[in-house]
Amino acid sequence: MSKDLHPRRPVYAPRGVVATTQPLAASAGLAVLRRGGNAVDAAIATAVALTVLQPGSNDIGSDLFALVWDGERLHGLNASGRSPALLTRDLVVERDPAARATAALGGAQAVAAQVMPARGWLPVTVPGAPAGWHDLHERFGSLPFADLFDDAIAYAERGYGVSPTVAHHWDRAVEAVHAGLSGEEFAEWGRVFTLGGRAPRAGERFSNPDAARTLRAIAATGGATFYRGELAERMVAHAERTGGLLREADLAEHASLWVEPLSVRYRGHDVWELPPNGQGIVALQALGILDGFGAGGAADLHRQIEAVKLGFADAHAYVGDPSPAVQWPPLLTEDYLAKRREMIGEDAAEHPPGDPARGGTVYLCTADADGRMVSLIQSNYMGFGSHVVVPGTGFSLQNRGAGFVLAEGHPNEVGPRRRPFHTIIPGFLTRDGAPVGPFGVMGGHMQPQGHVQVVRSTVDDLLDPQASLDRPRWYWHTGLDVRLEPGLAGAADDLRRRGHRVRIVDEQGAFGYGQAIWRTPSGYVAGSEPRADGAALGY
Repeated sequence: MSKDLHPRRPVYAPRGVVATTQPLAASAGLAVLRRGGNAVDAAIATAVALTVLQPGSNDIGSDLFALVWDGERLHGLNASGRSPALLTRDLVVERDPAARATAALGGAQAVAAQVMPARGWLPVTVPGAPAGWHDLHERFGSLPFADLFDDAIAYAERGYGVSPTVAHHWDRAVEAVHAGLSGEEFAEWGRVFTLGGRAPRAGERFSNPDAARTLRAIAATGGATFYRGELAERMVAHAERTGGLLREADLAEHASLWVEPLSVRYRGHDVWELPPNGQGIVALQALGILDGFGAGGAADLHRQIEAVKLGFADAHAYVGDPSPAVQWPPLLTEDYLAKRREMIGEDAAEHPPGDPARGGTVYLCTADADGRMVSLIQSNYMGFGSHVVVPGTGFSLQNRGAGFVLAEGHPNEVGPRRRPFHTIIPGFLTRDGAPVGPFGVMGGHMQPQGHVQVVRSTVDDLLDPQASLDRPRWYWHTGLDVRLEPGLAGAADDLRRRGHRVRIVDEQGAFGYGQAIWRTPSGYVAGSEPRADGAALGY
């Protein structure tokens, strides 16, 4: 944890709780619980409010993933969208100079280069969040769908004071990203998301009346207008006018996926993640590897880092579109995890993928008085996504297509109607078939690393959610490079002796933002990220 932060206290709540990165959004979810809504209703209200209150990290044009404990079992929702039917590898290479320059590398070099463009229309995929809100509500909701939008619409229409961490990242997006973008496709972004060309400052009032109208339309139609109505028509018209690839069929054919969550055993607990196209497999594989080592000891932090590196090596080699045409190998079998565990020695290493037998983000969690719990993550990817805003809609489209690679034949190769590799992952913890609770840490490739650290703090060290989130974190960046928060500086020398290239970093947002809720005999205990503006609110 950054040296200037003070640990927060956990929140104990007998009936229900909401935890997320923005206090006003947590308040919106708590208001739904107080009105008699359940944890799913509260999660939707919180998620919708976050699109208004934290638009750099997520927006109406986002994707989402969720794990829902219905009181008896766990359900998984993959609400990520596919690429447009017109998107091909050849088109990307033709249009983007950087892609042309690196496409010839092929193989692992092309994967490592990450040569997909990050902004503009090329990385835009169909947003899945509006459909995800509807699908969650249709299956589990109790209050009327439209009622869950009230607070978000009010904040968009009447304005709100921008919170400090949001203002910091907003300013960076304006100065470091949008200032370098030109072209008609980017023109609307500046009108909607700047105040005279600059980002709003902390505490400054910001409103987005176009987003309020969009949310009203989604609320009134159950999201249908976004995919087969007026909003869909406006998105397609703007795409056709400014060089985008999105078309009516891309939106009309979108559908979420209900999926079976994956799990791995870790010291008597089961850790749950969603299956690919997300990177939850990294956290599961790392924890499965670490389960074979004892807890603590001089090599403990080194082993955590190496286990995560092994997980990423496999994920980047094998994870892609979760369609029947793209099969990913079983990476969580005991035999395979044992083989990967054997690769961890006393020194740092750069690990290749294994050979198994074939076969900008916001996070929130909620819980209610009847034992239902939700772990939900929602993102437009890099800050403000593609920076493409359809005039009159008030939201930016995500740039999740930047997660594709150009390597031909790779499971995550860019192509038409495909879901890209996703960084956003919700987590859930159970023991002996009973729920412990939802948790998550947002922040690009920090996410599975944050999951590993929160689970270990909880299971190995018996810390409450807030204490787990308060702990200083480490982040494996690439190769042998490891970043430590100042609170872990004492471990730097040992890691360097083992061959890690260590850097002490005290940078806002570098180690992700997390939330967690654990069930207790008397209700719930919750924690919220001390590095950000978030809050855990209960009743």
